[in-house]
Amino acid sequence: MERLDGSFAASANISIGKARTAALFKKPTKVFEDAIKNGRTSMVTLGGDLQNFTPLQGGVPLEWEGKVVGAIGVSGAASAQQDEELAFAGAKSLDSMETAVKGNALPVTYIESKTVKAAFDKGAVLVGEDESMMHGARNYMVHASHRDKAGLVEIHELDTDIVYVLKGAAVLVTGGVPVGAKTVAPHEIRGTDTKNGETRKLVPGDVVIIPNGVPHWFKEVDGPFDYYVVKVRESAP
Repeated sequence: MERLDGSFAASANISIGKARTAALFKKPTKVFEDAIKNGRTSMVTLGGDLQNFTPLQGGVPLEWEGKVVGAIGVSGAASAQQDEELAFAGAKSLDSMETAVKGNALPVTYIESKTVKAAFDKGAVLVGEDESMMHGARNYMVHASHRDKAGLVEIHELDTDIVYVLKGAAVLVTGGVPVGAKTVAPHEIRGTDTKNGETRKLVPGDVVIIPNGVPHWFKEVDGPFDYYVVKVRESAP
């Protein structure tokens, strides 16, 4: 339940009553309000012992696969008609959820072993390209990374790196103050060294999660050093 600033306090209970009425009777509450206004005043007794029977416009049942699974009630808008319009707009959001569940599921990605091996031989992207991430096709990338020597300091302003070590060993330095930092691409910074970073020795089976914005680099590498990197991208500011 949400209540906008400035709306009258009673609207909270009224909206809940509308939703409860719409759910129990599986009808928009406008049906009851119209009937009573048209002279069928005996309809006010429909609630019986039910709490919060509210025959006022603005309650709409929620239907999923032909069944009523809940309801939305709105109170406190500029008019009773607007109450109902807002409730219908909220109820309609189930349509997009049904499409997402049934029609817009992403395909399963399968990469055979020889393709994976070839990617590790040179170090390559397995899933996702920079463009697809930038344009919202996906918010992750999977790298088959390979190193034989130390690298530069890397700072990804948007990407969180999840590293899983497969083969070899390396000394990873994270955090600290980067030295010689330069922007080499949008949201990507490189440096030559760091001061006061935290050092770890990585071996097969280790997992490291490096949040976006944290400097990190492989200072020493006992190659061949193979590791998966899953890059999860934050939304650009």
